Amino acid sequence: MKLLYYLAGSTLLAVCMTYEMSSRTLPENLLLGIGSSAYQYEGAWDTDGRGPCIWDSAAHSIPSFIKDGSTADVTVDFYHHYKDDIQIMKEMGLQFVKISISWTRILPTGYSNKVNLAGIDFYNNVIDELIENNIIPLVTLYHWDLPQIFQDMGGWTNVEIVNLFEDFARVVFDNFGDRVKLWSTINEPLSICAGYESSSVFAPFLELSGTGSYLCAKNMLLAHARVYRLYDENYRQPQQGKIGIIFDAEWYEPLTDSAEDRQAAADYLDFQLGIYANPIFSSTGDFPSSVKEMVGAKSLAQGFIRSRLPELSDEEIEFIKGSADYFGINLYSNIYVYRNASVYTMYSSPSSDDDAGVGQVTDNSWSDSGYTDGNTQVPCSFYKLLMKIKELYNDPIILITENGLSTDGGLDDYDRLAYIRGYLNGVVDAIEDGCNVLTYAVWSLFDNFEWSQGYTRKYGLFEVDFTSPNRTRTARESALFYRYVATTRILDRNTIRCGLHTNL
Repeated sequence: MKLLYYLAGSTLLAVCMTYEMSSRTLPENLLLGIGSSAYQYEGAWDTDGRGPCIWDSAAHSIPSFIKDGSTADVTVDFYHHYKDDIQIMKEMGLQFVKISISWTRILPTGYSNKVNLAGIDFYNNVIDELIENNIIPLVTLYHWDLPQIFQDMGGWTNVEIVNLFEDFARVVFDNFGDRVKLWSTINEPLSICAGYESSSVFAPFLELSGTGSYLCAKNMLLAHARVYRLYDENYRQPQQGKIGIIFDAEWYEPLTDSAEDRQAAADYLDFQLGIYANPIFSSTGDFPSSVKEMVGAKSLAQGFIRSRLPELSDEEIEFIKGSADYFGINLYSNIYVYRNASVYTMYSSPSSDDDAGVGQVTDNSWSDSGYTDGNTQVPCSFYKLLMKIKELYNDPIILITENGLSTDGGLDDYDRLAYIRGYLNGVVDAIEDGCNVLTYAVWSLFDNFEWSQGYTRKYGLFEVDFTSPNRTRTARESALFYRYVATTRILDRNTIRCGLHTNL
């Protein structure tokens, strides 16, 4: 199966002629790829012994938690089409792909006493196929699909999840670590823990405002560190791999240059990113002092005996600190933030939003394809976030594993093409200014199941016909563009080079 069979209204020659003008060459060590996840891509939800996860429950519930009432029972059907899809990846010139392991495809009951050999075979086949086609697999252990039985026990708010996650990781390392050299423990802890904070967007859709997300954060950090230490002590030497964690954040720009708005931006970055990244990457470990102080003060004012943010003991701080070989990051958009008197009555109390006390606004001039998906096109926001990570966390190795724009469909997705070109330029600007970025990945290769938004959001470089039994894939203009960039290493320049003082 060749990519050229899918060309959508343009020839590769036309793309080449367009993008050779005012161009730059990508850094030699910057790998280009795509992001994906098991639940959003695989389908085959009850095939070959796979057990139920929390998103199965959400999609099958009545009424459904999914915007369009859809499910991921089949979705892209990567489970049955992985060989053809990997050939598309090869034709695209991709150097790596982020995939994830479905916990319940490997361990149908969630527990490690029952290993599903059909699941092991499937991932062996996928990993072998990728390597055979010279595509590096970046394998994520947890991308949101918690076994439902563990959610019934409290999920990420139950400290027992630390042991259970380690058990799962051990099975995965034993079976695939001889070939996989790049691991991430958890994808986007912020979004995962939001499911415990009055969330209408993320499973498990619980309303534990002001407490649930903080309990989740602590247990997730401990689970991550436990798996990192497991790999470091038992698998690193024989398997010779690297392991880290992937965060999600936007760039939070002060609405004005006032001291209040600048402090609001710093505080919000601490609440959204720092609460997960500081304990691992900062020199002192622990949650950010701003988060500890603000949650503590709010808790006491609300009549709580102690802070709703659980403490990390000295032993836990030392255990978590330094537990990553790289800093993974996903970014989609930019948000203006502010702080004035209105924010103190803006949110329900207690809640993490109320604790942070930050107002948010987006600029209507930011293009989002005319489609309300919350994403914005502000390429220099990626530059600013990357440079802030470099500043805050001692210049870590950074892997970008998701960056993308959704549209309302159609093959002529020039907004997505411009978005990728713009943000990738911002990334290269950051590299030129000393940021240690080694990968960039577009979300996503195919339209797929977008969690609570179902199929209403189209992120794919390839359109997928979900009415077709074969889930026919058709290249959009953005696929041709990204293929050109990946195969030639030539990128059309942005009009404005990003810099620390660039106006967004």
